[in-house]
Amino acid sequence: MIALSAGGIIAPEEEAGFVAAISAAAADRAPLAIEGLGSKAGFLREIQTTATLSTRNFTGIPLYAPQELIISVRSGTTLAAVEAKLAEGGQHLIAEPPHYAFLEARAQTIGGVVAANLSGPRRVAWGAMRDHVMGMRAVTGRGELIRSGGRVLKNVTGLDLCKLFAGSYGTLGVMTEVTLKVLPKPQATGTVVLHGLPSHEAVRALAVALGSPFSVSGAAFLPQEAAMAVGHERAITIARIEDFADSVTYRTAQLAALWAKFGVVETLETAASVTLWRAVRDAEPLPIQPGDAVWRVSVRPSLGAMVLDAGHAAGLFGYLDWGGGLVFLTGPATHEAHQAVVDAARRAKGDWWLLRAPAALRQSTDAVPHEAPALAAIRQRVVAAFDPSGILNPGRLFAT
Repeated sequence: MIALSAGGIIAPEEEAGFVAAISAAAADRAPLAIEGLGSKAGFLREIQTTATLSTRNFTGIPLYAPQELIISVRSGTTLAAVEAKLAEGGQHLIAEPPHYAFLEARAQTIGGVVAANLSGPRRVAWGAMRDHVMGMRAVTGRGELIRSGGRVLKNVTGLDLCKLFAGSYGTLGVMTEVTLKVLPKPQATGTVVLHGLPSHEAVRALAVALGSPFSVSGAAFLPQEAAMAVGHERAITIARIEDFADSVTYRTAQLAALWAKFGVVETLETAASVTLWRAVRDAEPLPIQPGDAVWRVSVRPSLGAMVLDAGHAAGLFGYLDWGGGLVFLTGPATHEAHQAVVDAARRAKGDWWLLRAPAALRQSTDAVPHEAPALAAIRQRVVAAFDPSGILNPGRLFAT
């Protein structure tokens, strides 16, 4: 039997504790909710379990090698703690993972960030969170401790399970340690701003910026209401450049000249740029009301404006990131609003996620798109290989 602490939470302080807890749960066929600090308890579908297995007490940074651009972190360590440690070495997490403003009022763990594959605005230039996971240790639903990858950049050890586990939302196993590639923080950050463009014209401007030789590392469009939340009176189309100070000065000027055909151009220096892009990263421009739902839609960038406009027509509000490829929407947590988002995503041949909603909506609707039968069969075989008893976060992604 599983030994539960107060509140039904199992929070081991050693890796062996995860092996023991999962082995016992598998033997009893007892489902487990997998979490760090519970910040993403409102993500996707709601699950019903009698116990929660938490990484919150398994914390620490066993390895940080600034010269090697590598950090190894126990999964219960908070994202903020990892960022603070890297800042001491003048470095940062490449994927710029968000501290979403609409999360539960708890800090995120690094394990939760990787398990959800959360990436910020820099995704357009440097890839997703999963692209920077060099290695991991995890305990599968069989109660087996596995290792994948390593602690060096040039690593070809075994199967690359890191990318498989990143984005699996704890349905394959519990990651106990992750090794991440990091990079030096930029010396300066500049932002080029266009005011008042409609969404389709903004996406055109973002495509020009991303297709330019100026190495844009962020490209977003905030309609008027979203822009007002970050201190601007009209809609803003923004592109970011990060690098050495002289390079940023030159490239922002060149991009501003390139964008002049779209309207009057403004440029922001480092301090204002960092503040603005932190807000975009954390979804602060969303005008979220208590009880509202939040959706995230991933589409071809050229179709992002169409999805955003469809959301507006349905009474939802949002903004575009990733050059138009990521659409955030928020509004009433109704089945009608949810269906409007689903329909818009389908017309754009994109994917959608229900990132926040009251329990009633999460229990009665899909939180992610249905899979094609062939893909569903592959996923089910993968899950069966790692968690044959189906005890880890059952129903988080798909109804069981």
